[in-house]
Amino acid sequence: MNRVDQHAPGLMDSARRLLDYGLGLFHSRIELLAVEFKEEKTNVIQLLLCISAALFFSMMTVIVLTATVILLFKEEWRVYAAGGFCLLYLIGAIWSVLKLKSSLKQTGVPFAETINEFKKDREWLQPK
Repeated sequence: MNRVDQHAPGLMDSARRLLDYGLGLFHSRIELLAVEFKEEKTNVIQLLLCISAALFFSMMTVIVLTATVILLFKEEWRVYAAGGFCLLYLIGAIWSVLKLKSSLKQTGVPFAETINEFKKDREWLQPK
Protein backbone atom coordinates (compact mmCIF):
# COMPACT_ATOMS: atom_id res chain seq x y z
CA MET A 1 0.00 0.00 0.00
CA ASN A 2 2.91 2.26 0.65
CA ARG A 3 4.06 1.77 -2.98
CA VAL A 4 0.71 2.94 -4.35
CA ASP A 5 0.83 6.09 -2.26
CA GLN A 6 4.30 6.87 -3.58
CA HIS A 7 3.25 6.53 -7.24
CA ALA A 8 -0.05 8.38 -6.99
CA PRO A 9 1.39 11.87 -6.35
CA GLY A 10 3.91 11.36 -9.17
CA LEU A 11 1.17 10.33 -11.56
CA MET A 12 -0.97 13.30 -10.59
CA ASP A 13 2.00 15.64 -10.94
CA SER A 14 2.75 14.23 -14.39
CA ALA A 15 -0.88 14.59 -15.43
CA ARG A 16 -0.92 18.15 -14.11
CA ARG A 17 2.29 19.02 -15.95
CA LEU A 18 0.98 17.46 -19.16
CA LEU A 19 -2.24 19.43 -18.85
CA ASP A 20 -0.24 22.59 -18.12
CA TYR A 21 1.90 22.03 -21.23
CA GLY A 22 -1.18 21.36 -23.32
CA LEU A 23 -2.90 24.51 -22.08
CA GLY A 24 0.27 26.54 -22.65
CA LEU A 25 0.51 25.22 -26.20
CA PHE A 26 -3.15 25.97 -26.84
CA HIS A 27 -2.74 29.46 -25.34
CA SER A 28 0.22 30.30 -27.59
CA ARG A 29 -1.65 29.09 -30.68
CA ILE A 30 -4.69 31.17 -29.79
CA GLU A 31 -2.46 34.23 -29.30
CA LEU A 32 -0.92 33.61 -32.73
CA LEU A 33 -4.39 33.32 -34.24
CA ALA A 34 -5.45 36.59 -32.60
CA VAL A 35 -2.38 38.42 -33.92
CA GLU A 36 -2.92 37.08 -37.43
CA PHE A 37 -6.61 38.00 -37.27
CA LYS A 38 -5.74 41.56 -36.27
CA GLU A 39 -3.22 41.81 -39.12
CA GLU A 40 -5.73 40.47 -41.63
CA LYS A 41 -8.38 42.91 -40.41
CA THR A 42 -6.00 45.84 -40.74
CA ASN A 43 -4.92 44.72 -44.20
CA VAL A 44 -8.52 44.37 -45.37
CA ILE A 45 -9.48 47.83 -44.09
CA GLN A 46 -6.46 49.45 -45.76
CA LEU A 47 -7.18 47.58 -48.97
CA LEU A 48 -10.83 48.66 -49.01
CA LEU A 49 -9.92 52.30 -48.40
CA CYS A 50 -7.33 52.29 -51.18
CA ILE A 51 -9.69 50.56 -53.58
CA SER A 52 -12.46 53.04 -52.80
CA ALA A 53 -10.22 56.05 -53.38
CA ALA A 54 -8.77 54.57 -56.56
CA LEU A 55 -12.22 53.78 -57.94
CA PHE A 56 -13.59 57.22 -57.13
CA PHE A 57 -10.73 59.16 -58.71
CA SER A 58 -10.52 56.81 -61.67
CA MET A 59 -14.22 57.15 -62.39
CA MET A 60 -14.07 60.94 -62.12
CA THR A 61 -11.16 60.99 -64.57
CA VAL A 62 -12.92 58.69 -67.01
CA ILE A 63 -16.16 60.70 -66.88
CA VAL A 64 -14.45 64.04 -67.52
CA LEU A 65 -12.18 62.61 -70.22
CA THR A 66 -15.10 60.91 -71.96
CA ALA A 67 -17.20 64.07 -71.91
CA THR A 68 -14.27 66.09 -73.25
CA VAL A 69 -13.62 63.70 -76.13
CA ILE A 70 -17.31 63.45 -77.03
CA LEU A 71 -17.61 67.25 -77.07
CA LEU A 72 -14.64 67.49 -79.46
CA PHE A 73 -16.60 65.56 -82.14
CA LYS A 74 -18.98 67.31 -84.50
CA GLU A 75 -22.57 67.26 -83.28
CA GLU A 76 -23.74 64.57 -85.71
CA TRP A 77 -20.87 62.23 -84.70
CA ARG A 78 -21.24 62.59 -80.93
CA VAL A 79 -23.75 59.74 -80.65
CA TYR A 80 -21.29 57.37 -82.34
CA ALA A 81 -18.45 58.56 -80.11
CA ALA A 82 -20.61 57.92 -77.02
CA GLY A 83 -21.47 54.42 -78.34
CA GLY A 84 -17.77 53.71 -78.90
CA PHE A 85 -16.99 54.67 -75.33
CA CYS A 86 -19.83 52.46 -74.06
CA LEU A 87 -18.39 49.50 -75.98
CA LEU A 88 -14.90 50.25 -74.67
CA TYR A 89 -16.18 50.43 -71.07
CA LEU A 90 -18.15 47.21 -71.47
CA ILE A 91 -15.03 45.37 -72.66
CA GLY A 92 -13.10 46.84 -69.73
CA ALA A 93 -15.76 45.73 -67.25
CA ILE A 94 -15.77 42.17 -68.59
CA TRP A 95 -11.96 42.01 -68.48
CA SER A 96 -11.96 43.35 -64.90
CA VAL A 97 -14.47 40.78 -63.67
CA LEU A 98 -12.48 37.94 -65.24
CA LYS A 99 -9.23 39.26 -63.77
CA LEU A 100 -10.86 39.61 -60.33
CA LYS A 101 -12.10 36.01 -60.42
CA SER A 102 -8.63 34.83 -61.36
CA SER A 103 -7.04 36.88 -58.59
CA LEU A 104 -9.44 35.58 -55.95
CA LYS A 105 -8.59 32.00 -56.87
CA GLN A 106 -4.88 32.69 -56.32
CA THR A 107 -5.33 34.28 -52.88
CA GLY A 108 -3.51 32.42 -50.12
CA VAL A 109 -5.12 30.69 -47.19
CA PRO A 110 -5.89 33.06 -44.31
CA PHE A 111 -4.24 32.21 -40.99
CA ALA A 112 -1.71 29.98 -42.76
CA GLU A 113 0.85 30.23 -39.96
CA THR A 114 -1.65 29.14 -37.32
CA ILE A 115 -2.74 26.20 -39.45
CA ASN A 116 0.90 25.19 -40.02
CA GLU A 117 1.62 25.34 -36.28
CA PHE A 118 -1.39 23.15 -35.51
CA LYS A 119 -0.20 20.63 -38.14
CA LYS A 120 3.28 20.57 -36.59
CA ASP A 121 1.74 20.03 -33.16
CA ARG A 122 -0.35 17.12 -34.41
CA GLU A 123 2.67 15.55 -36.14
CA TRP A 124 4.71 15.90 -32.96
CA LEU A 125 1.99 14.26 -30.89
CA GLN A 126 1.60 11.30 -33.27
CA PRO A 127 3.30 8.08 -32.15
CA LYS A 128 6.43 7.29 -34.13
